[in-house]
Amino acid sequence: MSDHQKQIAGEAAAERVEAGMVVGLGTGSTAAWFVKALAARNLSGLRCVPTSEKTADLARELGLPLVTLEDVSKIDLTVDGADEVGPGLALIKGGGAALLREKLVWEASSRCIVIADAAKVVPILGAFPLPIEVVAFGHKTTGNRIADVLIDHEIQMPARLRQADRGVVRTDGGNVIYDAKCQAIHDPVRLADDLKLITGVVEHGLFLDLADEAIIGTDAGVEIRLP
Repeated sequence: MSDHQKQIAGEAAAERVEAGMVVGLGTGSTAAWFVKALAARNLSGLRCVPTSEKTADLARELGLPLVTLEDVSKIDLTVDGADEVGPGLALIKGGGAALLREKLVWEASSRCIVIADAAKVVPILGAFPLPIEVVAFGHKTTGNRIADVLIDHEIQMPARLRQADRGVVRTDGGNVIYDAKCQAIHDPVRLADDLKLITGVVEHGLFLDLADEAIIGTDAGVEIRLP
């Protein structure tokens, strides 16, 4: 039922978009439902900022008008999925390897809505591996420094370089991803700050104090959550 839950969350979020808006388009399977629903509404004057090449390809296919972040002074609304939705709408994102571009778009937005199926809602962040985007040059030494920070947070498992059938996963910006199996993140604010202090770390998947609203798809319909 998760696909249906994702679909109804995406469709509900598309109803929040008004003609003439600049809209940030998220990345991932749930965000794709939003993009499809938004295109079906055929609103006039939309300008859409995609957070990944994959989302851009889908939006072009559906006829949505695209602009870059450099083309706009601000984004009215961004709608995006999440890998985990925790208390206070603290999020883990980056399973689709677009976390840097996603966070740039989120932080340029007046309002951000996260959409997810019910299974993504958790009492504490960390069961989903935390993505950490790292400059490819010297990434192994950066990975060692990440491990030291994780140990300081009582996370014993070292972060693993993300790989796929084609080899090392590269982001649209040419960076690599390390995934940290945290199990439980007891102090996400401090962990977020400590990771950003590491030279070579470009961004991490902790999205804190960024979501204004969550639309969660459930078997009974959509559920609205606020921070």
